[in-house]
Parts: sequence; C-alpha cells; structure tokens
Amino acid sequence: MSARGGSAELDLAALEEITAAVESGAGLPTVVRSAAKALGASIVVLDRGGQALAVAARSPADERSLLSSDDGVEALELRVADTPVGQLRMRMRGEASSSLLRLVATLIASEVERVRAPEREFEEESAAFLSGLLAHEFASREQLLERARGVGLRDLERGTVVLVVHARAQAPAQEGWRTRLRLLAARGARSVAPSAVAVMSEREIAGGAEVIVLLPGADEAAGQRAADSVLRDVQAGLSGFAFVVGRSRPADDPLAIARAADEALLAANVAEGDADARVLGFEETGAYRLLLSTMSENPTELRRFFAETVEPLLAYDEQYETELVATVSAFLDADGNVAATAQRLFTHRHTIRYRLERVRELCGLDVGSSDGREKLSLGLKAMRVLGIVGAAGPATEPGATGGRVPRR
Repeated sequence: MSARGGSAELDLAALEEITAAVESGAGLPTVVRSAAKALGASIVVLDRGGQALAVAARSPADERSLLSSDDGVEALELRVADTPVGQLRMRMRGEASSSLLRLVATLIASEVERVRAPEREFEEESAAFLSGLLAHEFASREQLLERARGVGLRDLERGTVVLVVHARAQAPAQEGWRTRLRLLAARGARSVAPSAVAVMSEREIAGGAEVIVLLPGADEAAGQRAADSVLRDVQAGLSGFAFVVGRSRPADDPLAIARAADEALLAANVAEGDADARVLGFEETGAYRLLLSTMSENPTELRRFFAETVEPLLAYDEQYETELVATVSAFLDADGNVAATAQRLFTHRHTIRYRLERVRELCGLDVGSSDGREKLSLGLKAMRVLGIVGAAGPATEPGATGGRVPRR
C-alpha cells in the first residue's frame, strides 16, 4: 500500500468516526471529542461572539492555551454557506491533510448551526417582540402579555426594569463583538434576573452598538444590581470599548415598558457625557428628565434646538480638533467664572476668553448674557439627550497657548 493510499484510508476512517457522532445526534461536545481523537489534536469551538461551545483538550492549561490563541494554535473559520457561525481552534500533535481539515470544519460548522438554531429563533422572536413593544404596536394589555408569553416572558405583570447598554469602540474590534456584547449583557443581567432578555437595538450608535435588556419581575434594587452586573461582565469580556449602562424606573404596567425604555435610553445618553458615570439611573438624570417627553414625542424639535445652539461648535471641534463644546460646558459648570474654567481645563484664561468669543461668532450666543448661557446650557442637554458624543481630541487651535483664535 502506498503512503498516499494509507493516508487516504486514515482520512476516511477519521471522517467516518466524526460523521457517526454527527448522525447519532450525540451533540457538539461528542462531535468535537471525536474530531480531536481522529485528528490527534486539541480542539476548542467558539461561537461568533467568542464564547466556547465545546472543548477537547488534554489539560486545563492546554484549554487556556487554545482560548488564548497561543503559538502553535491554528484557527479555522466555521461557515455554513456564506454565513460565519464560529471558529475552530486546534493544536495539532500530528499531521492531517488540508482536505480532511476542511471536511471536519464543515461538519462541526453544521453541528454548531444545528445547536444554535433554536436559540437564534428565540433571539429573533424576542427582538421582534421588543421592537413592537417600543413602537406601541400592541392594542391592549392582554395582547401584549399573550405575545410576551410566546417568547417566554411571564413576569411582566410584576414590574419590569429596562437597561440600555452602549458600547463604543476605542480600538479596532474583532468580528462578532456585537454578538458577544449581547451575550455578556444577557449573562450579567440573568445573574440577578434569571428571565432577563437582551437584544441588539436597531438604533445606530456611532462607533458602537446598543443593547436593550428587559428585567421582568425586577424592582428598583434588583435593577441597580443587574445594571452593575452587566457593566462588570461587558467590561471583563470585551476590551477596547467604553461602556455605559442606563437604567429605568420599574414599569408596574406592561404597557409602560416603552416609557421605561425611553427612560433607560435617556440615562444612557446622559451618562455618555459624564466621565464619572458608567451606570446611571433615570432618577439620577436631574434636569434632563424634563426633556424626556420632547425626546419621545418630538425629537425633531429637540434636534432643531441643538442645531441652532451647540451643533456649530461641535462641527468646528471635529474639523479643527478644538475644545469649544468642552469649554462651554466647563464655563457653565464654573458658574461663568473664567479663571475657574481655565483651571478645570488646565489652560490659560486668555485662551478661555478667545474660545468663548469664537463660540459667539459661530452660534450667535453670548455667554456674557443670561439668555446666551441658558440657551447654550439647554443645547448641551439636548446634545446629550440625543446621544450625540462630542469630539475628544486635544485642543490644537491657534490660541491654545494664549494667542487669539483667528476668524474664518
């Protein structure tokens, strides 16, 4: 028998062993163990979010090495048709033909897809339910509860807290991070509220994503614990991102959950502009609460007011890497005191005066007048309520060392 013929027979025997495990319905862990034995390899299978689904390793240290993608670990993308479903990582202890590896990857990908199909269907149904709930599509409380029971939500009558999680990338992110974000948020929430549901939001978040979490049967204290738990899990499980979590008040009526979602979104948007607030409850948003109805019922008017006040400053900051928005915010926080503003921003008071003059030129509002300060204050609030994040670069405009900012 030729070496080539012997290799082909070994490949066929290995493939038959893995195929038998798939056909028997033994489950993904058994299939992966069969693949590891047939290939003479240590194997871990990850889903699209980076969660380990099955492991066949020689020791805990071997498993950690696979999960860390150490030297000597090969990675194969698992695909069904053109859709990625996960990743196969392995450390070979012998040799296997490339054709056998492709066949093994295809079989494991099919098994991953089969295992994940019910969960994916549940996620789609949950997302459709939540979308309808937030759009006020349910005509009655009874209709809402019936649909909720259809996706496994049975405690909405006992009160529901809503969380909104924002993640913004601070560095290039790996494929599948959005799925992992949702899974981590769900895991953190379920440690407090076992029936919690987490779905990806349809809203666009610049440089990031938004997850909406329903906590059925949760009171205010449980909502606080769940928000803290979610933040811990997403921070530990995803590096290179900035996170905030907004929390609503409990909605005692299922028909009030849409209102609670607006509260959680408002809290998350406000937290985006506060360097010290990673978790923020609606009751902690202060004067921003007055803008909730405007955000919910007439966002166009809120955006128009922002466009007339702060948007020209934000556009200038983004174009020239200046800090006009930050300067106005610090000036208002310092009760209009130029020296205190300069101290907060670690710059010269002459620079602050020149920036404030540029503010007047760009948007026509004079911080020296009470009307100008009031409109700018409301414009900044509108910006945060709308979830608009300002430029965060250093001040490089002429005048940052005391010279006058030139007129355009």
